[in-house]
Amino acid sequence: MHSPFQLRLAAETLRKGGVLAWPTEAIYGIGCDPLNAHAVQRLLALKQRPLTKGLILTGANYEQILPFIHPLPGEGMQQVLKSWPGPHTWLLPASPLAPFWITGGTGMVAVRVTAHPLARDLCLAFGGALTSTSANRSGHPPARTPLEVRLRCPGTHAILHGPTGGRRRPTPIRNALNGEVIRP
Repeated sequence: MHSPFQLRLAAETLRKGGVLAWPTEAIYGIGCDPLNAHAVQRLLALKQRPLTKGLILTGANYEQILPFIHPLPGEGMQQVLKSWPGPHTWLLPASPLAPFWITGGTGMVAVRVTAHPLARDLCLAFGGALTSTSANRSGHPPARTPLEVRLRCPGTHAILHGPTGGRRRPTPIRNALNGEVIRP
């Protein structure tokens, strides 16, 4: 359990453009303020990830995700909302607020409302959604411990220690428009 003070420090690191790692449903994620271009550039450089790949946004609740998406009408959105909070990432149409580095230029944004208590509390302390990608260099195995984060992602400003949610694989990603599974 993290104290409110630790969460405030972590949120302040993010607000100042820092890159932070924290446990998620399956692995350690690494992320930053999605609207801070310099922080995202640092994150992408650390991961050696191309800008055009886009980034997942994770939030504590639907309200934190909403500014970045155009909700689907009717049943399509109900399926998404029924899966949250939980380990389900969905591709949804991006709103104009979603920057290019989040969408990768696709017009879609990958979003998740997390059920992981520490990830949720971090988003609440920050006051909004965060980028959330695996803590590793692109193409390498994701970190599952704080030590692996340090070894695989040198340059991370801070790590919130804690257990992952116990899933063996990262969250599945599905396209909410057509149901296509992007990542099983």
